[in-house]
Amino acid sequence: MTSTLSKLRQRRLRHSGGPASPAWWPYALVAINLILIAFFTLDAPMGAYATHTPNVLLPIGEKVTDFARSGWILVVAGLLFLGAFFYSRRPMPHRKRFQVIYTTHIAAYVFLSVAISSLIANILKIAIGRARPTQYEEWGIFGFSPFHGDFSFESFPSGHSTVAGAFMAALALLLPRYRVFFLIAALWLGMARVIIGVHYPSDVIAGLSFGAWTALVTAIAFSRYGLLFRFTPGRLPRLRRPLSLRPVKGNP
Repeated sequence: MTSTLSKLRQRRLRHSGGPASPAWWPYALVAINLILIAFFTLDAPMGAYATHTPNVLLPIGEKVTDFARSGWILVVAGLLFLGAFFYSRRPMPHRKRFQVIYTTHIAAYVFLSVAISSLIANILKIAIGRARPTQYEEWGIFGFSPFHGDFSFESFPSGHSTVAGAFMAALALLLPRYRVFFLIAALWLGMARVIIGVHYPSDVIAGLSFGAWTALVTAIAFSRYGLLFRFTPGRLPRLRRPLSLRPVKGNP
């Protein structure tokens, strides 16, 4: 552990002259306005719908939304990191060792993006204490009971949407060729929470925005240590070594 921390400090010193931090206010301004628009225009109709309309899409929505649970993502990323880390200790050619270590960086990036965003989102939803759509008739869209400590008052932001936003944004940065697909997947995973009636649209937009922002910040933090990404102001972080889902010719 001491050796790892020492190496990270050395890498940080080597990359200390990197680009300045990006301006976050445009992203924050757009996200906040989208949340407010959804809050004042969409949340009430969806609350009434969730209360009075039989939800025939509930079985489908429940299956879709389960994909955005943080547990399986963290387990897979954690096991991939540990497996690659210990495998890298074995004797092997330099090129193969680099590939294995690169895998640990990818797994660590996905793990941290999802874990950090999920942890903060869950703290926020408890502290904010917004009533879920299931409580719409009694509380309406302005129902807030901070630190209520009950599932029915943990609506904002959506935890599942935060995980979906972080995971899909991380994949979009790792595989930029498929960004549109990951964006669509994130929207479906988030809105599945609205379909099953446990979140308002504003909860979902807040979760997706925060999750995506966390994945972006984590990528920039990695670039500060020369790990996985390189960052140029005005552009999204880019991988130092591009990934591809297509098999490389000549490899078995």
